[in-house]
Amino acid sequence: MLSCHVSSKTILILALLLASMAILLSCKSRTPEPVVSNVISPEWSKNAVIYEVNVRQFTPEGTFKAFSEHLPRLNELGVDILWFMPITPIGELNRKGSLGSYYSVKDYRGINPEFGTMEDFKDIVNKAHGLGMYVILDWVANHTAWDNYLVEQQPEWFSRDDEDNLISPFDWSDVVQLNYDVPELRDYMIDAMKFWVTEANVDGFRCDVAELVPTDFWNKARTELDAVKPVFMLAEAEVPEHHEDAFDMSYAWEFHHIMNQIGNAEKDVRAIKKYLEKEKRFPAEAYRMHFITNHDENSWAATEFERYGDGVEAMAVLTYTIPGMPLIYTGQEAGMEKMLEFFEKDEVDWSELKYTEFYMTLNQMKKGNPALWNGSNGGAIKVINNSKPKSVFSFLREKDENRVFVLLNLSDQALEAELNDSAIAGDYTDIFTGEAAQLKSKQVFNLQPWEYMVMVRGELRSNSSYK
Repeated sequence: MLSCHVSSKTILILALLLASMAILLSCKSRTPEPVVSNVISPEWSKNAVIYEVNVRQFTPEGTFKAFSEHLPRLNELGVDILWFMPITPIGELNRKGSLGSYYSVKDYRGINPEFGTMEDFKDIVNKAHGLGMYVILDWVANHTAWDNYLVEQQPEWFSRDDEDNLISPFDWSDVVQLNYDVPELRDYMIDAMKFWVTEANVDGFRCDVAELVPTDFWNKARTELDAVKPVFMLAEAEVPEHHEDAFDMSYAWEFHHIMNQIGNAEKDVRAIKKYLEKEKRFPAEAYRMHFITNHDENSWAATEFERYGDGVEAMAVLTYTIPGMPLIYTGQEAGMEKMLEFFEKDEVDWSELKYTEFYMTLNQMKKGNPALWNGSNGGAIKVINNSKPKSVFSFLREKDENRVFVLLNLSDQALEAELNDSAIAGDYTDIFTGEAAQLKSKQVFNLQPWEYMVMVRGELRSNSSYK
């Protein structure tokens, strides 16, 4: 969610991170109990790649029907999960801009007429399923539009201040806060989610600002949704306990910010190693979503090209190869170099699909090499030390007979890096050139600024073999 400007989402994330740090510091004398996951993720998600769909900006028409023409292209790209930003009607009262924020929900069971009809959306879901893809909806459980009918019909379902006024969270002045102390609200929200599973046959939900909604609500929702059909759940949050009973995947916000800090030279590669140790607080089964951009970052912070410069490809390779699931945002495969308007029409230019082959190659590797599969389906990461620890990140992942070796110069300097570890020795194939290579235990690499190398061992299968 971001219905205002960059500061509110940034402040929210920083506040949650600081709170987590405070808890960790207060408990430093004892080892926290590890989180155990009871979530059974759908089989089809084990090696999936997710794609965020911004319907309004995707095409000149900004409709479901116009977007559906892109489904074969996205299938060819190697996309598995289509995450649709909210498709429900947008509130008009206190609306921001002329079109408003998708996250200002006027009717939880309705369709934004800007996009088309329910039948149009069902058609997309059916076509996606026919191509072996899956569809999840962005779900805004924390707040509604001011003119959502619930405000009038169920006023006791909303949070209020000491003077009995409705509350807008943060500076999101186009929405009002719901109160999850009310049991009837919980039942209503779960029923509304089930409606989309039964009526439109969606495959799950991306849950907006999930940490602002009680975890026990999400736990109950997951149980009831799975009783309809097995679903996939993504939390816009970074909370280990979400993975106990509710969510398959969560945002790796902290890692994203570390990448940004490396990109502007505020931090160096050693921060990645520290982060990987911290990740052990999540269960092995948890999928962690990695990204170089998304709708919040693109519209409110900066494009990936502004944040990483010539390092865009290297950072994208990193998101595909460390443990987790990679995200592609609308326009990313086209090399979109502009920040899309959030409350107005501002379509993507698809005239040049500059990075399509690049992401197609990464998607094929991601799905075809089990070492890179999601959660406990993939191989653990083994950091390989090198002679340039501040600038070069090198690591291995292995699963059975499958291996991936990754070498990244995450700096704007040309340098020489020496690796001396028997673990890297062996025969590989370079995924970008298709050329065979043999690595020795002791190897010296001369790397250009932001140069990357991805070498694989094991079968590289086509995208279609998992569809």
